[in-house]
Amino acid sequence: MNKVWLITGASSGFGRAIAEAALAAGDVVVGAARRPEALDDLVAAHPDRVEALRLDVADTDAAEAAVRDVAARHGRIDVLVNNAGRTHVGAFEETTEEELRALFEVHVFGPAALTRAVLPYMRERRSGAIVQMSSMGGQLSFAGFSAYSATKFALEGMSEGLADEVAEFGVKVLIVEPGAFRTSLFETGRAGASADSGVYGKVSETRGLVAGGDGTQPGDPAKAAALILAALDADSTPLRLPLGDDGVSAVLGHLDQVRDEVLAWEKRSRAMGFDD
Repeated sequence: MNKVWLITGASSGFGRAIAEAALAAGDVVVGAARRPEALDDLVAAHPDRVEALRLDVADTDAAEAAVRDVAARHGRIDVLVNNAGRTHVGAFEETTEEELRALFEVHVFGPAALTRAVLPYMRERRSGAIVQMSSMGGQLSFAGFSAYSATKFALEGMSEGLADEVAEFGVKVLIVEPGAFRTSLFETGRAGASADSGVYGKVSETRGLVAGGDGTQPGDPAKAAALILAALDADSTPLRLPLGDDGVSAVLGHLDQVRDEVLAWEKRSRAMGFDD
């Protein structure tokens, strides 16, 4: 049976690539976006298998109604892809509470609301998949990405616990951790930035990386989408899927660093029990 996909942020980048891959597989796609008219070409090419849905994931009150309406029209939702998001650069000290909260609304509370809304349908059918589009920044961070990574770390922690809860109902959870891919994430006007005092030199370097990185990223979103579909179809779907040579290297290097630090302090860290 062909799948029904609900994909947020479907108008561009990974969302668009995943939608196109799902359509190529013969599936049905409900593409959610703040500007659904950006999906007009896909709807025109596949009028019987593509539906554009206006949805701002930061509007968590709209999540349940959106999921309910999609399930009513299509009978089910087989795959939810929480993809909508944006980048943000800024020193932690210079990131305002308003900026941080806005990032959490898009990257954490929005996906949480949609996930809660779709789970009853998946549990009832004892099948389904939830794809959480994280980042290699969900496993590690560096100067300038403290706020962005905070949201992705939160998304990954939530999703790891979720995966353990829903496995008995036949529901899969896949956390995707891309490196640098040629999406619109770094486009001027889309890449958020906190005010820059110039105090933090490393953050200034990161700003330059983001500002000059659009259109030069090595990763191909179409190849990423194909691997995501393959991982979902696998008998043993991984919990985490780093993508891109840079993403895989960064995650593995970070894991090695964490292990080295734990081992360096292991003996003293273990010896925390009361002395008899």
